[in-house]
Amino acid sequence: MNLNIDQLALLLAGGPREDIVIRLAAEHPADLAAALRMLEPAQAWGVLKQAERRRQAEVFGYLGREYQTRLATVTPRAELAAIVMDMPADERADLYKELSDEQREALMPALAQAEREDIRQLASYDEGTAGAIMTSDYAALPPDLTATEALTVLRREAPDKETIYRAYVIDADRTLLGSVRLQDLITAPAQARVADVMQRNTHAIGVEDDVEAAARKIARYDVLALPVVDADARLVGIITHDDALDVMEAEATDDFHRVGTITNLESSVATATIPKLYRARIAWLMLLVFGNIFSGAGIAHFEDTIAAHLALMFFLPILIASGGNAGSQSATLMVRALATGDIAVSDWARVLGREFAVAILLGLSMACAIAVIGVFRGGPEIAMVISLSMVLIVIVGSLIGMMLPFVLSRFGLDPATASTPLVTSIADATGVLIYFSIARAILAMP
Repeated sequence: MNLNIDQLALLLAGGPREDIVIRLAAEHPADLAAALRMLEPAQAWGVLKQAERRRQAEVFGYLGREYQTRLATVTPRAELAAIVMDMPADERADLYKELSDEQREALMPALAQAEREDIRQLASYDEGTAGAIMTSDYAALPPDLTATEALTVLRREAPDKETIYRAYVIDADRTLLGSVRLQDLITAPAQARVADVMQRNTHAIGVEDDVEAAARKIARYDVLALPVVDADARLVGIITHDDALDVMEAEATDDFHRVGTITNLESSVATATIPKLYRARIAWLMLLVFGNIFSGAGIAHFEDTIAAHLALMFFLPILIASGGNAGSQSATLMVRALATGDIAVSDWARVLGREFAVAILLGLSMACAIAVIGVFRGGPEIAMVISLSMVLIVIVGSLIGMMLPFVLSRFGLDPATASTPLVTSIADATGVLIYFSIARAILAMP
C-alpha cells in the first residue's frame, strides 16, 4: 500500500484537483481501498469523491461489504447511484443486499431500469448458491456469426463485460450451446462460423448449486470463468475465477473459525466490535467448561489411587495432552479431506482401519519415549502404567478425532465443528478414565 494516513490527510486538505485526480489514478484500486478503510466514512468519501467516476466504482468494489454500507450512508444519493451504475453487476448486487430498506428505497429510483431489474434478479438468489455470486456481465455470441463478425461484437461489448477472453455461444432461447476463446476467434479463418470454432463442453453449473462446488470446478478445470445455467439450460450468468477465489477464502476462514469454536463472526477481526467478538467466542467456551467437569470428576473418582502413588500426577498432563494432540491431528486431517472432497462420508470404514494402524504406531513410539522417564520417577510399575496408558490414550484420542467429523457430516452438521477444543475436551475426559483405570488395575488398588 503506497498511501498512508499523512498522505490521505494532504488529499483531504485539498489542493489542485488535477493533481489529486492524478495521484488517485496512480494508486491501484485495492491499495487505495485499503488506505481509505483507515478513515471514517465521511473522510473516505472526501478523498474518493475527487477521483474519476470509474475509479470510484473500482475502489468501491475493494472496500468490503461492511465498509461499503457505512460509506454508502454518507455518499449523496446521486453520486452513489452513479458509482453503482459503473460497478460490475455482481458487486452492485452484493452491495444492494447489504443496504437497509431505507437505503434501497432511496437508491433504486436513481438507477436505470435495466440496472434495477438486474440487481433484483441477482439479489434474489439464496446465499451460498452459484446464483448469489455470479455476474450478468458476460459476452454472448450467436452460433451463426463469422469469426470477423464475432470479433466486432466483442470489441463493441468489451468495456462493459467482466471478461471477453471466453465468450458463450447461445441460441435464440439463450440455451447454452458452448463457448469460444478469444484466441480461437483471432486465429480462425475470417469466414469461419462461431459454431465451428466453439467448444461444446462448457463445464456449466446450475444456478442453485452450491457455491463451493462452483469454486472447485473452476480450480479443477483451470478456467477463467464458469457459466451458470437455469433449470432449462439457459445461460443466466458466469462466475469468474476471482469471485471463486473469494469464496474459497471465505469458506477457509469460516472453517478455521469453527475449528477454533468461533461462531458467527461475519466481519473481519480488524473491524469486529468487542461485543461481537465476545458473542462469537463465549458460547462454545461455556459449553467446554462444563464438558471439562467430566475430567475433574474422573480424577476425583480415583483419589485413593492418586494418594497412594503421587508420581501418577506428574504424568497426567503429558498423557492427557498427548491424547488431545493426537485427536486434533486426526480431526484436522479428516475435516480438510471432507471439505475438499478427497474422502466421502461413506469412506469412514476404510479410513478407520488406516487411522487405527497409524494410532498404534504413534502410541507405541510415544510410549517408548516416556517409559524411560517413568522408570526414574516411579519405578517399573509406574513405567508400565504410563506406557500402556499412552498407547491406549493416543489410539482412543486419534479415533475420536477421526470419527467426529464423519458423525457430524452424517447428521448434516458442519464437520469443522469437530474442532480442536471439542476433540481435546472429549479426549481429556476419556484419557483420565483410561489412565487411572490402568493404574488401579496394575498397582492392585481396591
